[in-house]
Amino acid sequence: MADALIITLVAEGALSPGDAAAASDVVRGIGAEIVAQSWLEAGDAHDILARGDAAAIRAALEDALPAVDVVVQSGATPRRKSLIVADMDSTMIACECIDELADYAGIKAEVAAITEAAMRGELDFAGALKARVALLKGLPVATLDQCREERVRLNPGARQLVQTMAANGARSLLVSGGFMPFAVPVAREIGFARVLANRLDVDGDVLAGTVPDPIVDAAAKKALLEADGTPLGAALAVGDGANDIPMIQAASAAGGLGIAYHAKPKAAAAAQAHVRHGDLTVLLRAQGYRRAEWVA
Repeated sequence: MADALIITLVAEGALSPGDAAAASDVVRGIGAEIVAQSWLEAGDAHDILARGDAAAIRAALEDALPAVDVVVQSGATPRRKSLIVADMDSTMIACECIDELADYAGIKAEVAAITEAAMRGELDFAGALKARVALLKGLPVATLDQCREERVRLNPGARQLVQTMAANGARSLLVSGGFMPFAVPVAREIGFARVLANRLDVDGDVLAGTVPDPIVDAAAKKALLEADGTPLGAALAVGDGANDIPMIQAASAAGGLGIAYHAKPKAAAAAQAHVRHGDLTVLLRAQGYRRAEWVA
């Protein structure tokens, strides 16, 4: 007999018994078998154990409950993951750092258009990164610190997610196609144990307009996930763009959690779950954490 799936419905402060009942009807309506169900936290998150097709269940529930985040995962691997590998820009933080840097140079619209196309998977990531960095040539290095202080804000739930997992023994890696001058302080503020991102070449006190190889791209992100040594079924990978898809799919395929977070359409479609409404604590709910267990 197939292992049961864990279906978690999340809508903090807004999940009703009617929502839970409607979800049960939807699951049964597509021919899946409900094994058990219970409130993870009344009014916030509800779990359903079921046997059936995970993708079909997700699609049906997202359609029936458009204001609820839905995570469907394997019940055969540890629910509480022992590794988190996370993207930074628009995932752990609320902006794209390169777009904000470009604003200081007066070219945000031009750079942001390239960023958007790259995140949608319409451009080669490395080529798009190099093209955007070239446009920043001559920008004072001091602008990096100014931009970080004025523009970079953590997404809600970032600290709770990473620090709660760490407190329960999980390893953490922030891996970004962005830049180390942003990623290192962001990782420190959130609580990541390790960080990897791209570097920026400088020429005296200004940016040189180049980024050295190797580029931290989609393949690098997936490779870092796999090289950690943690079984992928015990891993959580989260991101929002096309360059996050390989690591998200690798975690999902092994029975881990591969999550798209307020993501571009290709990433949302490729992930096993898409957080569309809530903050990053949805990923704690998916792992069975109650609010009293959250750290920070």
